[in-house]
Order: sequence, then C-alpha cells, then structure tokens
Amino acid sequence: MNAVTTRRLTVAQALVEFLAHQYTERDGRRHRLINACWGIFGHGNVAGIGQALLESGAASHQGATPGPPVLPYLQGRNEQAMVHAAVGYARQRDRLAAQAVTTSIGPGATNLVTGAALATVNRLPVLLLPGDVFATRPADPVLQQLEVPSAGDVSVNDALRPVSRYFDRVTRPEALIPAALQAMRVLTDPVDTGAVTLALPQDVQAEAYDWPEEFFADRVWRVPRPAPDADALAEAVRVLRGARRPLVVAGGGVHHSEAEDALCAFADATGIPVASTQAGKGSLRHDHPADVGGIGHTGTATADALAREADVVLGVGTRYTDFTTASSTLFAAPGVRFVNLNIASFDAHKLGGLSLVADARAGLEALAKELSGERVDAEYEAAYREAKAGWERRVDAAYGAADPSARPSQTQVLGALDAVVDDTDVIINAAGSLPGDLHKLWRSRSRRQYHLEYGYSCMGYEIPAAIGVRLAAPDRPVWALVGDGTYLMNPTELVTAVQEGIHINVVLVQNHGYASIGGLSGATGGERFGTDYRFRAADGTYTGAPLPVDLAANAASLGMRVLRAATVGELRAALAEARGANRPTCVYVETETADTVPGAPEAQAWWDVPVAETATRPAAVAAREAYDRQAAGRRRHL
Repeated sequence: MNAVTTRRLTVAQALVEFLAHQYTERDGRRHRLINACWGIFGHGNVAGIGQALLESGAASHQGATPGPPVLPYLQGRNEQAMVHAAVGYARQRDRLAAQAVTTSIGPGATNLVTGAALATVNRLPVLLLPGDVFATRPADPVLQQLEVPSAGDVSVNDALRPVSRYFDRVTRPEALIPAALQAMRVLTDPVDTGAVTLALPQDVQAEAYDWPEEFFADRVWRVPRPAPDADALAEAVRVLRGARRPLVVAGGGVHHSEAEDALCAFADATGIPVASTQAGKGSLRHDHPADVGGIGHTGTATADALAREADVVLGVGTRYTDFTTASSTLFAAPGVRFVNLNIASFDAHKLGGLSLVADARAGLEALAKELSGERVDAEYEAAYREAKAGWERRVDAAYGAADPSARPSQTQVLGALDAVVDDTDVIINAAGSLPGDLHKLWRSRSRRQYHLEYGYSCMGYEIPAAIGVRLAAPDRPVWALVGDGTYLMNPTELVTAVQEGIHINVVLVQNHGYASIGGLSGATGGERFGTDYRFRAADGTYTGAPLPVDLAANAASLGMRVLRAATVGELRAALAEARGANRPTCVYVETETADTVPGAPEAQAWWDVPVAETATRPAAVAAREAYDRQAAGRRRHL
C-alpha cells in the first residue's frame, strides 16, 4: 500500500495553493477559476491569508515557483467595493472565472454583506474569505467579537449566511478540504452560483497541517450545457407553433450561456421579435431587425406594446422581475402563455409558464431545429419593424438637436457617448435615473457592451465594477456612468485604479441629488422630500441653494485626470479625449434636469410602489388615486 504524500502548510497557505489549481471548462475551453484575491488586512487575516499571499508571491518572484504568483493580490480600499470589482470581473468572464476577497474580522467582514447580496441576487460568483474570531477561544471576547449570550458559536460573519449561496466556518484545519471543494462546486454551478463564504478563524488560518498532495492537484470543474427534456421541448414547440403574436424576452442567462449567436439565428429563422431585460440587453445588436429594445417599466414603447398584445412569451434566461413584468400588469392579453427556457427550474416555473429547463444556447438550438420552416406572419413582422424604426427616430431626436453651447441634459450625455464608442466599449451603471434612460435609449453594439447591475441596483457599484471589467478585458474601453449620489456612496476605488494604472473612464453626472428617487417621490406623493442635495430652507425642507460641493476636485484629489465639460460641445470633446487617454480619466458634467427621454407617461409600463392610503396633502391624495387605477390591472398568471 502506497504511503500518502503530504505537504506541511498552514491552512491559509493550503487554501491559496488549492485555489491556484482550480479550473473551469466549457465547450472545450479551460479557464482558471480564481484569478486573483482582493484584500484589506487587519488582525483577523494579516498573519494568515495575508502571509500566505505574500509567501506565494515572493516564492514566484524568487524563481521557486515558475510563472506569476500562485494567487495574485489586489489592494482595495473598501470591502464592499472589492466585492463589486470581483463581481464585475466574473460577469465579464461569463461566470467562468472569478476572484476572491479577503477581509479581517469585525467591520471588514460585515462590509462584505452588501456586495455578497448583489452577487447572489445577480447569480454571479465571488469567493469571500473573511477572518473570524478564534476557534480555540483563548480570550473571550477578542477585539471586534460580537457576543451573543444565547449562542457561543455566532460571529458577525453569520450575517453573510442569508446572502451567500454557500457558507462554511472552517474551525479545524482538516475541515478546509470538504469546505473548499463545496465552495468550488457552488461557484461553478450555473444554477446555484453567487457569493460563497468561507469564514476563517484567525487562529486556524495560521495553524499547520499535513495536507495530502492530491488536494493541490489540478482540478477541472466542467460547466454543463444541459439539453431540454424531449417531452417538454415538444410541448413548447406546439405552443410556439400556435402563436400569432409571439415575443421573446431575453434575460441575463443569454449572456451567461454565450447564447447570443443562437438567439440571433432563432430570430432570423422565425422572425419573432426580441425584447430584453436590463441583464439581457445586448443579446441582439441594436440594429438587428428583430431587436425591439428594453422591456418593462424602463422599456421602449415598441417592446411594451408588443408585450401587452403577445399571446405567447418565450422567456430565455430571465427571472421575470417586477421591472420586467411591470409589476404583473404588462402581459395583458387574455390567455397569454409563457414558455420559460431557463437553466434554473425555479425560474422556469414562474408566471405559470411551460417549464423548459435547459442551457440557453442548447435550448434555443433545439427550439430552432424543431421550428424549422415556421415564421411569424409577414404583417406582424412588418408592423413591429415599422414601430422599431419609429422608436429609433425618437432616440435620434433625443440624442441630437442640441445647441453645442448649451448645458446638456442627461439624455444628451448618452447621445454624446453613443457617438464616441464602438463595438469594443463597455458601459457600466447600476442605480439612479441612468438605468432607465440606458434601457430605453442605449444602442448595444456587442454582447458585453451593456453592463447594468439592476438585480440589486446598488449605488456605488459602478467604479469598482469598471475596474473588475477592465481587469477581465484589458483591451476594451470601459466607462463607469455615475451620478453625484452614487459617486458620493463609493468613490474610494478611484485610488485603486490610479495605483494599478487601470485605465477606466468615469462619466460623473452632477444633478444635485437623487434624480431617480426624486422623480419617484414626485409621482407617489412624496413631493421630492429628502432627495435633493441642497441647503436646508427656513421651513425645514432641503429646498435651499445647491450645495457647493466640487466632485471634480474630489476625483482629482484621488489621482484621477479630470476633464470638465460645461456644454454639449465641450462634453463631446472631453469624451473623445478620455477614450484616447492612457490613464484613468474622469469626465465631469453638470446636467439640465429637464426630462428629454421619449415616451408619453400614460403609455409607460407601471411599477408598483405603494402610496399612502390615507393622507392630507393633495399630492399624496392624487397619487393614491392613480395608484389604485394602475393596481387594478395586476393579474396572476396561473
């Protein structure tokens, strides 16, 4: 019987070595799974994970290990932002590669919670390695320990349990082996992926153990493309064959599956129009004849009109959020049926739909084969193409017709950017009024150009995510579009971009407050209360003069090159200059607040935000009346 070969390492050293040998494989292409580790060090990880990262890197540079460091280290400034950067990286890499994030115990660990929730909601993989309190409890409590009188085994890291797809606390060295393997399983599972947390007590991180060499062997995690069940496929084909006004709703699963070409072939063959969610936008190029733009509350008039009359909806890789369904009011045709192609059965069963559980690419290819020769009526196709052309003219009008010497509107900012970019650029946004404008207006030129985090709509995502995207795609121009509210939430990683020479472009739009929530407040009877960045007036409200903050100066103080643009003409020049620069650059522009986005309010899709049922102020009373009218249109699809 052969003796087991072992290697004596600390738990942290063993984990770093293990991560260096994990790979994914899909369609015969192999990718390193964990490409780097972001970290901010404190007493809970500096002598464990920190020492292990230093040692592996030093060994590599000294020639002990050929090639780059076992696990490259990236220095961040804010724990939440590090998770956002890792999530941006994973999305750009189609979930086939990811990054890790290590923190100390206490506030460093709890700062991960928002980023973890974002990753899990959007089903994007990130490995979290927070330090934890002593497993051996030599002193109780230690610095930053949360004491729970009713439970001795709880720490602040338990706050990560509900926002993680997998959570484990490694309280013994040998427990790392099953925990690490389970972590990799979940990270690479296209159904269950999200944030994965391995909580690492600080004493255990530094403890040595004799590890079997087999633990450090190269391990390949194959990402499958499951085909649809034959009977479910036959039923889906039967339903689609009987449709007179079918519509495809393309979600983020199209991108994650790299199914864009399959969707294009399906649309070309069938003539079925394709609308897209925020996560799915760009599944077809904007100029494809079947692409009718965004759908739902922030969708185009063309897509929403088609949705209201559709008799069969083919959802591909979509979660059907309330923005997509207009809070269950959009798909209004009597007897409308849903065919849901999704790799997750949880999503495939939504809206009472016919469940087609499969990989998006495999499912689309199977549907296209079975529907060979089927095509929508020429009259239907001509009508939606004409409506699409009409919408594009409205976008042209919104983007253009601007006096070069005038202050731009937010829509004209997008128009100026549209004129600068090409197929290679990536546009990143997450929260505020920009997501709605982008979903309606942006003309996506390539599969990964449109990067909107709208599952969690997290302010502060854009700048760190831009860094992650640029690391994943170093040859692509990357733009983080941020309003002043979002910028003030999380500007810290500008320092990281400057330090590492990561060329991102930040378009900083100053509109003196929360434009999106201000508009929502006005529509729901809140009268924009608490949504503007202004001095407090005599009546106690924030309706005084705008605050004299200089965000451009702030960005410059963090090391960014800053280009100020006061007019439409200056903005166009600044954007072109930023795109051609070779260092992190910020374009700062103050915008007019007038809404220039096309679309009549009465035709917009609804979003359910409950309004006060009893109120004395006229604005709230009127808003409640409007709410009751809209809510009457809700329906359950059973």
